[in-house]
Amino acid sequence: MYIFWDNILKFPRFFISVLMGFFLTTFNPFFELLRDQKNRFIFIITIGFFMTILLQILKLMLALN
Repeated sequence: MYIFWDNILKFPRFFISVLMGFFLTTFNPFFELLRDQKNRFIFIITIGFFMTILLQILKLMLALN
């Protein structure tokens, strides 16, 4: 029975390590872009633009004026 519970306790650790690997692999290119000053400025402007568009869409969808 000890082996069963030992195996069950390994799954959450595996899940957390898979999630960390996924996020590190996904966001690594963005961190590489932020190293250069010119790319950092373009990246921040692009993120700001998308956030503004998203907020405008949500305001219109939810009728918040």
